[in-house]
Amino acid sequence: MNAAERFVDSSQVRRNFSRAAAGYDEVAVLQREVASRMLERLDYVKIAPQRVLDLGCGTGASLTALSERYTGAQMLGADVSEAMLDAGRQRRSRLRWLLPFTRGSRAALLAADAQALPFKSNTLGLLWSNLVLHWLNDPLRALHEMQRTLEVGGLLMFSTFGPDTLKELRASFSDGQVHTQRFTDMHDYGDMLLTCGFSDPVMDVEVLTLTYSSLDDLFRDLRQSGATCAMHDRRRGLMGRSAWQTACAEYEKRSKDGRLPATFEVVYGHAWKAQARKIADGSSTIVRFDPKQRLR
Repeated sequence: MNAAERFVDSSQVRRNFSRAAAGYDEVAVLQREVASRMLERLDYVKIAPQRVLDLGCGTGASLTALSERYTGAQMLGADVSEAMLDAGRQRRSRLRWLLPFTRGSRAALLAADAQALPFKSNTLGLLWSNLVLHWLNDPLRALHEMQRTLEVGGLLMFSTFGPDTLKELRASFSDGQVHTQRFTDMHDYGDMLLTCGFSDPVMDVEVLTLTYSSLDDLFRDLRQSGATCAMHDRRRGLMGRSAWQTACAEYEKRSKDGRLPATFEVVYGHAWKAQARKIADGSSTIVRFDPKQRLR
């Protein structure tokens, strides 16, 4: 991969989340809300996974809910930031002391790159990934890894941000610099799933809007949750006062009742790993099955 193709600065992603780790659970309101909505989608799916991976688990907050839902499953959490995992281990240590039988506190947490997962093929029953794919330089490669590690009949469920995310912020700057992540369209993710060999992908999208009293508050929220821009072409230095004031004034035009909106387009997807088989010419094909068989 040449320099022109390195859109996302993976080292910066790791630094951003490592700096945010200590206080992440206090500020990750949006992340928890999206996770809650993902959990609701699992209500319509009948699976009994023996091994569950939360990929991009952060401090592992979702693992408690997943372990309560799948009581017999082994719980694994993986994240690129060791600092986030350490914060999660400390959180789980406190849980074990307060609630010694809390299943989520027994999850194994490990550092891992989503684009090169340290798991054997065909070993995961459920792969859960909340708001991770837009932080990856090569989401297609990561989806290939997810498909590889899932067992036949295993389920991938994920969320990520779509192109309208932080659209107000991008529109307010006229300096030619990159101020947000690169966000991919829902339909492109659907195509990626098919390319990777997933069966019966289902995609949907919803728009959530947070409001802030000032642009400073928005940036503080993004920084404290580790969600600041980590693109290679991002602005590296401080912005001049005049340029900042111009951007603030432009954003203020979108104010309503004294609050500034920040749009987050949330893309949800799930798909199954189907059985691969050889056909007459020796090539592989995918055996598709009816997902309705999995509905309660």
